[in-house]
Amino acid sequence: MEIAFKASPLKMKAPIVNFVNRIKKLGKDDPRRIVHSFKVALAITLVSMVYYLRPLYKGMGEAGIWAILTVVVVFEYTAGATLCKGMNRGLATLLAGALGLGAEYLASLFGPKVEPIVLGCFVFLLVAAATFSRFIPHIKRRYDYGVLIFILTFSLVAVSGYRVDKIIELAHQRLSTIILGGATCIIISICVCPVWAGEDLHNLIVSNLEKLASFLDGFGGEIFDLPLDGDSADISNEQDKSSLAAYKSVLNSKATEESLANFAWWEPGHGKFGFSHPWKQYLKIGVVTRQCAYHIEALNGYLDPKFQGSSEFRKIVQEPCMKMSSEAGKALKELAVSIKSFSYPCNFAMHIQSCTTAVNEVNTTLQASMVGEWEVLEIIPIITVISILIDIIKCVETIFLAIEELSEQAHFKKSLNENEKPQLLHGDERQDKGFVTVIIHNMASASPAMKDSRG
Repeated sequence: MEIAFKASPLKMKAPIVNFVNRIKKLGKDDPRRIVHSFKVALAITLVSMVYYLRPLYKGMGEAGIWAILTVVVVFEYTAGATLCKGMNRGLATLLAGALGLGAEYLASLFGPKVEPIVLGCFVFLLVAAATFSRFIPHIKRRYDYGVLIFILTFSLVAVSGYRVDKIIELAHQRLSTIILGGATCIIISICVCPVWAGEDLHNLIVSNLEKLASFLDGFGGEIFDLPLDGDSADISNEQDKSSLAAYKSVLNSKATEESLANFAWWEPGHGKFGFSHPWKQYLKIGVVTRQCAYHIEALNGYLDPKFQGSSEFRKIVQEPCMKMSSEAGKALKELAVSIKSFSYPCNFAMHIQSCTTAVNEVNTTLQASMVGEWEVLEIIPIITVISILIDIIKCVETIFLAIEELSEQAHFKKSLNENEKPQLLHGDERQDKGFVTVIIHNMASASPAMKDSRG
């Protein structure tokens, strides 16, 4: 019994230590979370003074609880999200309260017997119309919370007004406390260590581009350093593996990007982000970045030693393939730096030209070699890798076009080399046709010889 009693504290200590370590890590990953917690506490403390201070309590009455409830439901992590909820709640409450009082007045004109029926019809029609409006994409995206508050407030005013005599006084007190709570949230969110959704969206797009660039930088060395004996030996250290796997988060970034862009729309101008900053263009960049990430996901499958292919054929195309991968990674890094520094990607043309040169080198190398000398199953993995790399280069060019459009809309810093437009591979099908034609032609020309040798 004594041993079990001594062991039980040790068993309880481990989960507690793990929990504390997770909390510490959560704070270290983003210290703004700690600041946000204190900001919410400050806002609730301030609006609680409505109850603590007698002069304020006499003016607001028991409706002061609505100020606290407003802070709890409105205060969000970013300033844009707080503004979105605060403005939605305030305007919806004002509109619903006015319509509720109007409905109450119109219903009273029909007499006490018909009044509840008329009120029921008003509630039915307006609630049905408001609920249906939530299916409209634009309203769903920006005003969904406001519509919910409208339905709640209108129903409360219409129903309670039938039994409460001083309905106007009650509506005034609730509206005043809701405005007080919402204004407190907005002021603290913007003025005290603000967290801007637009800035987070900007940094997220930059981070996604850097993750893709990191993968492409290390891919060439990984695939051409695969063990040729097919064993499962480690091919890189843990740091390299984590950098190669970082791109996976890009695949699931759509919801976060759309949410941040929506909240950024509500934010006032701040820093380098003007009031009419083109947040929609960031979503376009995010779309083409994810397309590139999907190609990289396909490319990542060929890091498996099972798909290493012929060692001799790999050596033939190794140099241009590694060049394609590394230069595409450098081009993405240049684009990331361009967005981060609000400047035109002036060095992009140099890297994309190197990619185009590498594609031409692959075609030349394949034309000089006899592809048909190898078994089809041995060369298909490497041929597929080359094809995917060409698609990735085209995606990088598409990302460049989207960022170029952003630079014009957001007035990025101009450079002397801006007029030097890169010669893009995107849209030029001759590269793909040349690559495919070389493979088919060489294999077809080798087929009779292979048949003769077998005969």
